[in-house]
Amino acid sequence: MQASISIVVPAQNMQRYIDQCLQSILSQLRPHHELIVVDDGSRDNTLARAFKAQEAYGGVNFHIFSQERAGMASARNHCLRVAQGDYIAFVDGDDVLLPGALAAMDQAIAAGAPDVLACDFRFWYPDDPARTRDVRLGYPVGKLLRESETILNTFFADRQMYIWSNVFRREIYARLPAPVFPPERMFEDVATVPRLLAQCASLVHLPHPVIDYRQHPGESAVSEQWCLDFAAALPVARRHLQACAVPDSVRRHFDIAAAYFYVGVVKNSYRLPRADGRRVRALIQPLFVGGLFNDWATLVAIAGSNGMISNDRTLDAVIVRQVESAFAGGLVRNFKRAASRKLRLWRRLGKAGVRAARGTAPHNRAPHFPT
Repeated sequence: MQASISIVVPAQNMQRYIDQCLQSILSQLRPHHELIVVDDGSRDNTLARAFKAQEAYGGVNFHIFSQERAGMASARNHCLRVAQGDYIAFVDGDDVLLPGALAAMDQAIAAGAPDVLACDFRFWYPDDPARTRDVRLGYPVGKLLRESETILNTFFADRQMYIWSNVFRREIYARLPAPVFPPERMFEDVATVPRLLAQCASLVHLPHPVIDYRQHPGESAVSEQWCLDFAAALPVARRHLQACAVPDSVRRHFDIAAAYFYVGVVKNSYRLPRADGRRVRALIQPLFVGGLFNDWATLVAIAGSNGMISNDRTLDAVIVRQVESAFAGGLVRNFKRAASRKLRLWRRLGKAGVRAARGTAPHNRAPHFPT
């Protein structure tokens, strides 16, 4: 019997996008699939539009649930409670499942029944199509990978922490204590995906872009809580990896990934008012240092070394130097210049455009930090 897949869509205030999202899934849905929408207390017409799509579809494998507003992590946990498929594929309510994605998943599952499918995706700029680009993960293609160490090392080298680019067996989720996604926190993916992957003994890389990851015009808001939640997410994963007694190579790859994210959060903190930014940087530095497996001298020594899986060894070494400079306050001038450039960009967008961007861009989707 063909393995089933639950496609789960947590959504909040997505009336502008939910129709396109659901149609992209329904056009591929087969009897052994199920579509589940969990509305997180939307105050617009998201829920009504979902019901309308369900009525037009008419199949028995499309289910809708609603809850009082509790945040994306809570909505994801709700999805896990009601999903019945052997595998669970997340799709955010403003994203699109690309054509052929479910068929490609079915084929990969039938061929190897892995614990997880790692899927390529696209950064999608619907308002600026020339910027749209594919993101290819670093796992080998066409091979059932059964080396847990390589799975985790490649994951941390890629630094793509999105739950929707990983289709896990439902059984893998059941191995983590509930609630799987940390409630009332942003960046629930960052805290959760490494813990799930640590439970996986096999992986297949699906080199088929499965998701159009919508990039909204302008920039999402950065707040003190935004910075602190992101800085606190990786230590959650670190504690789990330590409890699993992962090998030294995984610990080293984790530390390099943490350095990238630390630099990203510090850079974003310069978009805050001066006093708030200083307070955030003072709070996140001990979180970062305390969340590393290795001491600083080890991190400097391994950055850029041939013993590490890396997409850019030179950049790895640069990032570690930037962290070292950030500790000493040496990056302040560069970060301020970057913040100034962003401010000028916002002004060019115009007040109306910025308001529209703020009103539609989700604030809890894991960021990608250009360096």
